[in-house]
Amino acid sequence: MNLEKIIAVRTTKTIYKVGQKVVKVFDQDTKKDEVLNEALNQARVELTNIDIPKIESVTMIDNKWAIVSEFISGVTLSRLMKEKPENLSLYLNQFVDLQINMHQTKPPLLNELNSKMQRKIELTDLIATTRYALRLNLESMPKKNCLCHGDFNPSNIIISDNNLAYILDWSHASLGDPLADVANTYLIFLMDGLNELGIEYLEMYCEKTDTDRDLVKRWLPLVAASSLQKSNPANIAFLKSWINK
Repeated sequence: MNLEKIIAVRTTKTIYKVGQKVVKVFDQDTKKDEVLNEALNQARVELTNIDIPKIESVTMIDNKWAIVSEFISGVTLSRLMKEKPENLSLYLNQFVDLQINMHQTKPPLLNELNSKMQRKIELTDLIATTRYALRLNLESMPKKNCLCHGDFNPSNIIISDNNLAYILDWSHASLGDPLADVANTYLIFLMDGLNELGIEYLEMYCEKTDTDRDLVKRWLPLVAASSLQKSNPANIAFLKSWINK
């Protein structure tokens, strides 16, 4: 397989376009169960009515695990937002509507979000009393069975050539409270320095779903803490600043 055209580079993976396929090649130290879990998540979401790239195979390339999916010709919503700021409100509406539609979906057999967050919090370097307080907080939060993406942001949305919106990267997908997913997206906007857009996003989601913003904010310390383990080191201080808010 000729891996020449790089589409994107992430912390633990490099993504290539090969013909009409996308090949996501993971770093050599990426564990097999993590790769297979991502592929399984994506395969299960394929069973819903959500538009996503279809998985074609899981393989090894130069002793590295790789996931091969169909290539979707188009442009990311993030790029459209930057290149056509006059349409920003339109794009943000589309983004929020996609997330609301996703949250109304219940694919089978995905991991349970609250349990997943608890495991991640226990693996952090936070002191024991902080982890204990977070655990108590998490136990009091709603346990729902809605599809949560876990990394829902405009760079993971492709607007195809025929104007369909495809959602990418299902490695963090789980079943849980949609407001945890909203809190995560809000923090992503802030980490990217898009504070005003993040505030507008949160207000728009809450208005469209008749949700009290304070219910989203209850999730912010928990989402921040559970994001610490695999976060970019540059974001650690930012995430920790939200844990005691």
